[in-house]
Amino acid sequence: MQKFVLRCLDKKDSLELRKATRAAHLDYVAAAPLTVLVAGPMLDAEGNPNGSLFILETTDEAEVRKFVENDPYEKAGLFEGVEISPFKLVTGALTQS
Repeated sequence: MQKFVLRCLDKKDSLELRKATRAAHLDYVAAAPLTVLVAGPMLDAEGNPNGSLFILETTDEAEVRKFVENDPYEKAGLFEGVEISPFKLVTGALTQS
């Protein structure tokens, strides 16, 4: 299994779209076919969500891409950009488990 950082940036002025699709997004993440180690919204200077950050564990990057493609946020057109990077956990709370 590999770990990946998934960083999704919202389109400008899309807070209402995010709010409208949030419940479906949360249901989707809860039922994800890969391991979600960390997930949550990134925030702007005012504390409003402007993106999503995940640390995922799965077999390969193709699974991460599939996860993004099926996310209700992506299907609704919320994301301006998506970055996927392999990640090596060296230290932190996740290493304690």
